[in-house]
Amino acid sequence: MKILLVYPKYPDTFWSFKYALKFISKKASLPPLGLLTIAAMLPQEWEKKLIDINVNPLKDKDLLWADYVFISAMSIQKESVKTVISRCKALGVKIVAGGPLFTSIPEEFEGDVDHFVLDEAEITLQPFLDDLKKGQAKHLYTSQQRADIRDTPLPLWELADLKKYASMNIQYSRGCPFDCEFCNITVLYGRVPRTKEKEQIVAEMENLYLQGWRGGIFFVDDNFIGNKAKLKKEVLPAITEWMEKRKHPFALSTEVSINLSDDEELIHMMVQAGFDTVFIGIETPNEESLAECSKLQNRNRDLIACVKKIQRSGLEVQAGFIVGFDKDPASIFERLIAFIQESGIATAMVGLLNAPHGTKLYNRLNKEGRLLNASSGDNTDFSINFKPMMSHEKLISGYRKVVHTIYSPKHYYARVKKFLKEYKPARERTLHFKFSHLKAALRSSVRLGIIGKERFYYWKLFFWSLFRRPRLFPLAITLTIYGFHFRKIFKRQMPGLR
Repeated sequence: MKILLVYPKYPDTFWSFKYALKFISKKASLPPLGLLTIAAMLPQEWEKKLIDINVNPLKDKDLLWADYVFISAMSIQKESVKTVISRCKALGVKIVAGGPLFTSIPEEFEGDVDHFVLDEAEITLQPFLDDLKKGQAKHLYTSQQRADIRDTPLPLWELADLKKYASMNIQYSRGCPFDCEFCNITVLYGRVPRTKEKEQIVAEMENLYLQGWRGGIFFVDDNFIGNKAKLKKEVLPAITEWMEKRKHPFALSTEVSINLSDDEELIHMMVQAGFDTVFIGIETPNEESLAECSKLQNRNRDLIACVKKIQRSGLEVQAGFIVGFDKDPASIFERLIAFIQESGIATAMVGLLNAPHGTKLYNRLNKEGRLLNASSGDNTDFSINFKPMMSHEKLISGYRKVVHTIYSPKHYYARVKKFLKEYKPARERTLHFKFSHLKAALRSSVRLGIIGKERFYYWKLFFWSLFRRPRLFPLAITLTIYGFHFRKIFKRQMPGLR
């Protein structure tokens, strides 16, 4: 059996880092971890090939080679998915589809997909494979049962060309203990975090190390600290021991909730294990809006103080923010700008509220007759799929002002400098460039320091960081490149953005 695993095109978005990747000659941020894990679940004797369209083109000869095309995607990849499916149908290649997009809205692809293997593959894939072997494969495989991810195999990394990616990824847990109204994570994976064992995580890191990887690893968990006790007792000590043994070959990052700031021991253990960046869903400084969306873990706390505590402890905070809540006051846009600037959060993703299919927000708005269409999956593309309480014109105008302000060179570079002044990495970074760092620095000095309109701010930060925080100089250059990418992304919708 010949299986072609296809990962659809990821559009140019805030998190695609398309324009930043060019500085380091990489094709994509992350490899398709889900498909590589699925590949490991398939019979060993089957021939398998991966085409990540973000890295390599999908050719007709690849499709014609395959007995089956396995495709997985997130909502934001829907347009590329449709293109892949139409090509498969035109060539008569059978399609097996799974992953978050198809699990959320299988009805949109009814009649186009031969076999749906939905929900968690650890549960639904084997019955499909058994039926396929007997020549009796059904159209739909689904289950409400939650998988025990202690049984999840190591991804088949050998199918991917690791050199074309900026970072690698590992999944430690699924599920989140919180239940925010707009989030579909608990719909897909539940509220009880399910975790792998420490031996699995160490094995995954060792596997990547033996593949020759040296660089960043992103733990893709939606809330890495969902089970704090296990992290402290087992997982983080095991990661720390392995990292020390291997002389710290990886820089680790993940997603957490703001209550990390309440646990100094956990922060310290994460930093010791090699984590240097965390993404946090802050959403809004408005208490009423936090209550509205059930973001209870963010309420009744000084959010800026929490962010600064985490950053001063050695973890850079990246954050998500949302406007468009029913309870948002007219002043929310100015308040959000002030919050982001004061926090020193350089990578601040501000998006419009949208209601993903199946979420509590989706169901509430549907009952209220306010839903307009399906969410695009990209909350920074100036689209909103429901009727907001604030006038649409006022909301879009305010959102435009927030983005225009925080990613203008003046405000962005000021924020980066504030962060670098306050950031205290536990293990002092040394100023020895890898070749990719040197190449990125040289390219940034030309693209941003000579050609770019931000050149005045670029050189001020360049020399300030070089002489005042030299050990953080590579990070400073990285953040200037991130800022370039963010401005390019928003400039498509906002021609006036410099």
